[in-house]
Amino acid sequence: MDDHLRQASATPPATLVDPYQLPPEEVTPPPTTLWSSLQRIGPGMILAASIVGSGELIATTTLGAQVGYTALWVILLSCLLKPIIQAEMGRYVIATGETGLAAFNRVPGPRWKVNWVVWAWALMTLLTLLQVGAMFGGVSQVMHLLLPAVPIPVWVFLFWGLTLAILLGGGYERVERLAMIKVGLFTMLTLLAALVLLRMPDHFQWHSVVEGLQFKMPGAGFSTAVAVFGITGVGASELLMYPYWCVEKGYARFTGRRDHSSAWLHRAHGWSRVMRLDILASMIIYTVATIAFYLLGAGILHSMGKVPAANDLIPVLSNIYTQTLGEWSLWLFYLGAIFTLYGTIFAATASNSRVFADMAQLMGFFRADDYRQRVRYRNGFIVAITAIPVLFYLVVKSPVQMVVAGGVAQALMLPIIGIGTLYLRHRHLPREMAPPHRVTVALWVATAVICCMMGYYVFEQIRTF
Repeated sequence: MDDHLRQASATPPATLVDPYQLPPEEVTPPPTTLWSSLQRIGPGMILAASIVGSGELIATTTLGAQVGYTALWVILLSCLLKPIIQAEMGRYVIATGETGLAAFNRVPGPRWKVNWVVWAWALMTLLTLLQVGAMFGGVSQVMHLLLPAVPIPVWVFLFWGLTLAILLGGGYERVERLAMIKVGLFTMLTLLAALVLLRMPDHFQWHSVVEGLQFKMPGAGFSTAVAVFGITGVGASELLMYPYWCVEKGYARFTGRRDHSSAWLHRAHGWSRVMRLDILASMIIYTVATIAFYLLGAGILHSMGKVPAANDLIPVLSNIYTQTLGEWSLWLFYLGAIFTLYGTIFAATASNSRVFADMAQLMGFFRADDYRQRVRYRNGFIVAITAIPVLFYLVVKSPVQMVVAGGVAQALMLPIIGIGTLYLRHRHLPREMAPPHRVTVALWVATAVICCMMGYYVFEQIRTF
């Protein structure tokens, strides 16, 4: 990440570069080789640090524990379908230089200062703070297991204070890098545990995996399956976050303001290729991690008859390590869980605070070119969107229920994002940046599948009411 991002968490100096503007001196030719392109990826890695958290560790594993291998197709569909929408949003941002909310603010419909899509995003994000609260609770439960003398609520407040100190103090980049390293190690250990599971016939059979790919709706775990569809892979929150990290990474700034020249078109296509490579790399990481977590939940926890609940979340989840790698791995699980959940708190808070600050700008609270005010608003939202999840956890006290509730909110937002992306693609994307026909077809198919999934969920809820 660029140096200005490291500074942006603190009070911005007068010389701070505004990544949301497109000055001509920032125009940069795109990389021409695979290696040089890989050196330019980054936004997807930030999302991967956010994704491999409560969704994978808690929701995905819980779904496997509830229904066995039946919902494996939900996991694969979730991870492979939504990047199509993500890539088109990234293409739009690079071509126009607009932020994610500014783009969706173009969608027609009711509005009060901003349009209904922006308000729907704000409501969804407030509900997804339940997931952040679950992460505060989960990491505090781990610390309570390690140091029982300190009550869980005390750990929650200690982590809240530490989060504010680091995010507001300008050290986000260092913590993020450490979190991503630890998440990577935790993912590799989980993959190793999943590979060991393949050699345990009492817990794993290939015919069960084949059955899990047959598009059967899980029964008792249907709500959890919908939540998992909403938050595994790139969830609705991450779809809105991604354009902001593309802007701050510099893809739009390096492309420059559209001037209808062949040089601009070459840069736009070049940086779009880098963006798609970034999405592909992150998709491979979180898909492998998500499948590993699900197989362990389905193979180990389901066969043991154990489903994570409010007070035994971490002890139950630890079985995915201890039953495959051995009792010695319990401490590795605790350490990995701490960094996985806490790293996600950082990534989610940093991203959501940027989007909320942009919403404030769209509502007219400060000018688009006033980056000092943007950073001040962002810091204010950091305080708010860490305090709310702490209160959520202290009231609800059930990380699993909180993750599921936040996941359902994200899932219900997915059709709006898909339809909004289609609108932007056909009405506002510069014609010369239009994707190939097959990509447009894939975008329509992805949106249609998402709408069918959510429509089926709403129908079932009404039918059983």
